[in-house]
Amino acid sequence: MNTGPEDDAVLPAAGHPRIELDLDKLFAARLQAARARPYLATALFALHVVHSRRVPTMAVDRYWRCYASPVFVDRTPVEELAGVWVHEVSHLLRDHHGRSDRVARERGLNGPAERLRMNIAADCEINDDVFGDGLVRPEGAVQPWLLRLPAGELMEDYLRQFRLGRLTESLAWLDCGSGADGLEREWDLGPEGADGLSEQERDAVRFRVARGINARPGRAPKGWRRWAEEVFHPPQPWRQLLGAAVRSATSSGGAGEDYTYGRPSRRSAGTPGVVLPSLRRRPPRIAVVVDTSGSVSDAELGSALLEVAAIARAVGGRRDLVGVVPCDAAARVAHTLCRAEGIPLVGGGGTDLRTGFAKALRARPAPDVVVVLTDGQTPWPDTRPPCRTVVGLFPRERTRVDEENPEYVPDAPPDWARVVVIEPGGGGGR
Repeated sequence: MNTGPEDDAVLPAAGHPRIELDLDKLFAARLQAARARPYLATALFALHVVHSRRVPTMAVDRYWRCYASPVFVDRTPVEELAGVWVHEVSHLLRDHHGRSDRVARERGLNGPAERLRMNIAADCEINDDVFGDGLVRPEGAVQPWLLRLPAGELMEDYLRQFRLGRLTESLAWLDCGSGADGLEREWDLGPEGADGLSEQERDAVRFRVARGINARPGRAPKGWRRWAEEVFHPPQPWRQLLGAAVRSATSSGGAGEDYTYGRPSRRSAGTPGVVLPSLRRRPPRIAVVVDTSGSVSDAELGSALLEVAAIARAVGGRRDLVGVVPCDAAARVAHTLCRAEGIPLVGGGGTDLRTGFAKALRARPAPDVVVVLTDGQTPWPDTRPPCRTVVGLFPRERTRVDEENPEYVPDAPPDWARVVVIEPGGGGGR
């Protein structure tokens, strides 16, 4: 424990005894919090307590220090302190300081008033499902309904839905520290202070907590399960991922199997008077199978066409090397991008992309890569195709699509395919 510098103390007024931090009470509350939320125990015990008379209640910084006011600890019951422990560590696990910094840069939100708004939004994200089931809600805890906002949303979503005003007047005292909104406080010990965790240590704590939640998901609320999934599969820009997957798949196709005199062989220097041809890498051919079944929306079909154009750019703009096969329950006519008219994405029935694979692989010359753009609600080929396969997957919340058989769940894409999740609106993939 770090007790903080001596100048952190505020001399008591005459006749009023100075209150010391009751560590026994504070640690008893932390133990109660760990018992109520065992999947957060690693994070709770990773926090280092700092005695501070400047912090209004309890607050955290990004280095996993927990600043505690002795007056606040003295007047707050142990049961409520347990809830405060969970609340404060939730800010750090969910990276509210880093997310607030990013939002501030993107939206130009600066100054204490905007950071207070971020703190309120972060509290709404945490408090909508963190209390109950053995954890008492602390007095004054901000909840979305107090601001007439829906539950279950993220800090960034809440920020768009309210401004400081009449509904937030009673929250001016709120201060969970720089660990909640990214704005450094006068009491912060900073990166060089004692007992702070390194970036690697902070990541290790988050990973262990997420692993515990994923191991027994039934014990954690939906918000924590969503967070744990993101820790293991952080969002990434899916367009870059899809482009990288296609480039990786095409990098090995047809290397050095065609001869050209356009660039003489380096061996010609050893044969005076004789010009030898050099080996040329044949540009790869790509077949794009587009799911046109009724479960794929028009917007997703529009995204599919954009990805087809991006795939053509990935092979140097050679549109004649890219073929498109629309497919629902049956494969349609294969089209090449060099046609003057647009590619008709005909369909609207059921889904069986096995016919699309078969149609693409029967093309001559045969493709070096098959790219499939689908919602995944389809049977997959039983055997691995003789070329690389990339699957761009439109995400679905519900996967039960057979009304006659409610137990039916479509198979996941096979292991031999490189899968990239295509999020709507240009979001992140997993």
